Amino acid sequence: MTTSAPYHEEEILGQAYDAHLMRRLLTYLRPYRARVIWSILLLLVVTVLQLSGPVLVQIAIDRYIALGDNAGLARMALLYFGVIVTAFVLGYLQFYTMQAIGQKVQYDIRMQIFRHLQRMHLSFFDKNPVGRLVTRVTNDVNVLDELFSSGVVAVFGDILALVGIIIAMLYYSWELALITFAVLPFLVLATAIFRRRVRGSYRDVRLWLARINSFLQEHITGMSVVQLFNREKRTYGRFDVSNTKLKEANFRSVYIYAVFFPAVELIETVATALLIYYGGLRIGLNLLTFGELVAFIQLVERFFRPLRDLSDKYNILQSSMASSERIFKLLDQPPQIAAPARPRRIADFKGEIVFDNVSFAYNEPEYVLRDVSFTVKPGEKVAVVGATGAGKTSLASLLLRFYDFQKGDIRLDGVSIREMAPEYIRSQMALVLQEVFIFSGDFSGNINLNNPSIPAEKIRLAARQVGIADFIERQQQAYQTEVQERGATLSTGQKQLLSFARALAYDPKILILDEATSSVDAETEALIQTALEKLMQGRTSIIIAHRLSTIEKADRIVVMHKGMLRESGTHRELLAAKGIYYTLYQTQFNFAGGATTHAKA
Repeated sequence: MTTSAPYHEEEILGQAYDAHLMRRLLTYLRPYRARVIWSILLLLVVTVLQLSGPVLVQIAIDRYIALGDNAGLARMALLYFGVIVTAFVLGYLQFYTMQAIGQKVQYDIRMQIFRHLQRMHLSFFDKNPVGRLVTRVTNDVNVLDELFSSGVVAVFGDILALVGIIIAMLYYSWELALITFAVLPFLVLATAIFRRRVRGSYRDVRLWLARINSFLQEHITGMSVVQLFNREKRTYGRFDVSNTKLKEANFRSVYIYAVFFPAVELIETVATALLIYYGGLRIGLNLLTFGELVAFIQLVERFFRPLRDLSDKYNILQSSMASSERIFKLLDQPPQIAAPARPRRIADFKGEIVFDNVSFAYNEPEYVLRDVSFTVKPGEKVAVVGATGAGKTSLASLLLRFYDFQKGDIRLDGVSIREMAPEYIRSQMALVLQEVFIFSGDFSGNINLNNPSIPAEKIRLAARQVGIADFIERQQQAYQTEVQERGATLSTGQKQLLSFARALAYDPKILILDEATSSVDAETEALIQTALEKLMQGRTSIIIAHRLSTIEKADRIVVMHKGMLRESGTHRELLAAKGIYYTLYQTQFNFAGGATTHAKA
């Protein structure tokens, strides 16, 4: 097993800022704009309160400490304490508000992606690995959460704080402000190096994380094959390589941050040392008070804090642009099969099916069906047979509108299926596949798929009709017994019977069986055949089968060969014609007979 999915799109980071993407992202804030405005107002007040701290310290030193006014100093200390507590409370409210908005936006985006994925055509999932789609719904959305909860408003707050601090610094002493600004080129250089290095590190983290997600999905799903062929050590080794690469990429990111932030601290320390020296000289010349110098140093400390934050926000912004680009690329991909503007419905659905010169290719021009035409009358049981690759399953996929045909037409009761909504078409049909998918949950939920319109009585009736009711009712909690993921504790036959009960609970007008009995033993098959004879009464039925013994009683048999309809008739008529069906039947009969003789010998 190899992971062949391309990862080039995981490596693309794009621009650090894209105005079009940002405008589109900000639309998710519209339902919460009142909270966003409230958060911005809180941020404004918190910024003013934080800037007032150094001013209060300056006043306390110059007016009260220097003059020995203990009473005034006590009042100023209480005022300073009140400002700090107020700033803390309002900061908490602002932080909580933005985090809540981030979680709500994250929820909205995830729901939008999942809703979009449910509408996509099956060929989309054929071309997109599950691991990549999971990454979109999880990791990429998490990155956007950082943007909304810690990015958009926080950047505004940092810029606002910087402007306020610069104004205050210039007010106290433009000479000291120039000394502080003199170290900014070194900060800009350090930031530029940090951005370039962290960009490459982040790209590597995203790349290897995506590969690990895809690898895990593939190999956990195929664990039985891994264990069957004793590939545990080799698979573990391959996972270890990817996991090591991810660890190394994360370590590089940690190293870059570990160098950058101390570098900023060093630059800040140098600026502070210069200020103390020059400020001390000015105090000696009575051009500056001690309180003003202390207040200025506190402003410088606050000056470097938003600069560090903005560097980190740049990384969040860049990763958010990359994630949003991938998410919007997914959301902008329209489903190939969608309901028409005015979908038609059939007042009295009978169940007639007409294939009219239908041609279909998964990848043009490699057609798997060519000019197929046949009619299934209401209540008729038609079997579709043929060798592997003849196009049998493709007929069912087209009828259910999982894929769209290129030529011809398919009609239900005289109405083209392209004129009806896919959801309406599927509500009239039930499909039973050879490979049954069992969901986590109980037996009841796996039969009615948690559809409240299907009552418990109908669930039990469907289970009795297919012969699985006795097994379910022997369980400790009967129909409320939990079924493990993918039906791990059920036999193949039990899964198949459960899928029959699921189909019948929906009481379809058209029943499609795609190799539905090929994976069960003779006893279970006999049980299913007995149930099917009753279940197909009054229903239009299409039976796709390799085992010809299961379709001998069909009203008509359609023989597919290399994508074309080659023969049609009853079992007896086709045997008498001695064509393709006769050859298939003789091959299976002789093989089965030979196997029996060999077993007896």
